[in-house]
Amino acid sequence: MKKVRIKFLGASGTVTGSKFYLETPELNIMIDCGMFQGLKELRKKNWEPLSIDASKIDVVLLTHGHLDHTGYLPRLVKEGFKGDIIGTLPTLAVARVILLDSAKIQEEQAKKANEEGFSKHPKALPFYNIIEAEKTIRLFSGRKRDEWIQLSENIRFKYRYNGHIIGSTFIELEIFGKMFVFSGDVGRLNDELLMPPERPEWADYLFLESTYGNKLHPKENITEILSDLVQKTINERGTLIIPSFAVERLQLLMFLFWDLYKKNKIPNIPIFIDSPMGSNVLDVFGQFTDWHKLSQRDFKAMCNHFTITSSYADTWKTIDDPRPKIVIAGSGMVTGGRVLTYLKQLIDEPKTKVLLVGYQAEGTRGRQLLEGTHELKLFGKYYPVKASIHFIESLSAHADQEELLHFIDGIKNTPENVFLIHGEPGALDAFKVKIRDTKGWNCIIPKLAETINLYL
Repeated sequence: MKKVRIKFLGASGTVTGSKFYLETPELNIMIDCGMFQGLKELRKKNWEPLSIDASKIDVVLLTHGHLDHTGYLPRLVKEGFKGDIIGTLPTLAVARVILLDSAKIQEEQAKKANEEGFSKHPKALPFYNIIEAEKTIRLFSGRKRDEWIQLSENIRFKYRYNGHIIGSTFIELEIFGKMFVFSGDVGRLNDELLMPPERPEWADYLFLESTYGNKLHPKENITEILSDLVQKTINERGTLIIPSFAVERLQLLMFLFWDLYKKNKIPNIPIFIDSPMGSNVLDVFGQFTDWHKLSQRDFKAMCNHFTITSSYADTWKTIDDPRPKIVIAGSGMVTGGRVLTYLKQLIDEPKTKVLLVGYQAEGTRGRQLLEGTHELKLFGKYYPVKASIHFIESLSAHADQEELLHFIDGIKNTPENVFLIHGEPGALDAFKVKIRDTKGWNCIIPKLAETINLYL
């Protein structure tokens, strides 16, 4: 009998901070290595040393490139990790962009906090810097999807396409003949840019994301909503600000606005893409065309329709531009990035519109706006919210409850254990009941920092 010890170091009882550590008789494996986002008590955990010895981890397997799945990697390296960081080629390309951009932002924010004195600490420090990010990137090792990769005598794994963002996969990890399936973040069945997720056929132990485990995405007329917002922005000579994740969400928004313009649903309003990271991710889309639906020709035509803002000086020129306009800027949950500068200048104007798209984690500014806050704290100061706030939930890159059930419907056996992860408590509890009622499977909701022993 072989023992596998699993430590739930993140995304357990909460959505972000994905980190799952497996100690096996042959290898120690980390599945994802992300940062906590949202509530301050969670963000503070990023600064705490891991409860494991990073130098004893043999390999890290990444499901995809988002910060809450990759953002802790430079700290892991700082703590002594020296092994391979494995992902699909587009995942590693995305992770490279995100880590370097994140490091730059953290350096800039620490410098600004020290210069303006709004840090509560004697000296604000970046979570990691560019040098540490570059050192981490040197450990990246790309693999193809749909191919078994042998890690040791009795351990192998395979990447399988699961939508969500470019490069994203679920992982089939076979350990001594038992199949461990890590869903990663499961994408949508009918995505404008990405193909439908593939599905696992067998899982002895299933680790299943539950972000929307208690919800169905509404059947919204996105064309009508966007067209209406654009027309109102033009009539009021205002600015439509869309906080957006740089990966997939930005490209999806670009596609939707481009498609609306092509079909004469909206006029040729100036649209600014103010996300250095987002424009770098566009290069990833251009490089890996077999991972999405757009042809090379359509992709180039789409990109030419937008003004890509590169320098911070151009951010201010965009703010001062008196024309009605649309600005798409990071970050998607309003936790950082250049969207903060736009909101600082324009959130107190009634003719400003803010469109939130997709999931807004607990404790983020995006969630505050969604819940109707009357003021927003930006760069240490409070600003009154007079802009109108709008929300399109159905643009989420996450599968809803129905799509998650479809994802697991392909599994032919009854898993020995199903671990529900990547969810807030309400979503986890509701999804546990739903799976029990529809599949008859036993589900476990692991707690953060919990250790579970499995005997194979």
